[in-house]
Order: sequence, then C-alpha cells, then structure tokens
Amino acid sequence: MNEYEVRRGKTDNVKPDNLRVTMKDIFGNVEEKDGRLTSSFGALKQLQAWAGEKNKMLCVETVMDTTVADDIAAKTIKTYNNFLEKATGYTAKERGKRAQKKAKEAR
Repeated sequence: MNEYEVRRGKTDNVKPDNLRVTMKDIFGNVEEKDGRLTSSFGALKQLQAWAGEKNKMLCVETVMDTTVADDIAAKTIKTYNNFLEKATGYTAKERGKRAQKKAKEAR
C-alpha cells in the first residue's frame, strides 16, 4: 500500500464521492468493493483507492500487469500520475521531493 499526502485545501478531493468522480474521469471505470473504490486501466490490473487519516492521506493499492507493451506501460504511468495529481494536489515532482524529505527524516 502507498500513502500520499493530500495538499492542504484539497482534502475534499479524497472524499468518496469526489474520488469516485476523479477515478471515473481518468480511468473510465470505477466500482466500490469493501469500502474502497476500484478501477483498472492499461497495465493496472486493479487499483484500489480510499481516504486515509482524516482525509489528509490518499491510500492506494495496485496490482500491475508486467507483461504489457512499453507504450501501454508508459501511458499507464502518465495516467496514474495524473490521477494522483488530481486527487492529492501534488505533481509527481512534488510527491517525489516530499517522499525524499520523509525518508531523510526517518533516518
């Protein structure tokens, strides 16, 4: 499971109804299973997303298909990053910097 911090002022993005709309717009499909929203797209066999601690975190679990062609894998990564940006309010670059900072603090 991966947890992504949600930008201040964007916590409404991870509320179930809003997250459902975002996933439907980006991945084209969404359904609810066990209180989690589930989608699939390209190399993502399954993506489950839900709001974490007081809507300040986005929790995501993925199951990937490693046998897809390179072009599908690239499109999947781009689409997944687009989803994370819309849901968390942070770009891929910003998420990377925040992850590095947390890793340094954990040492």
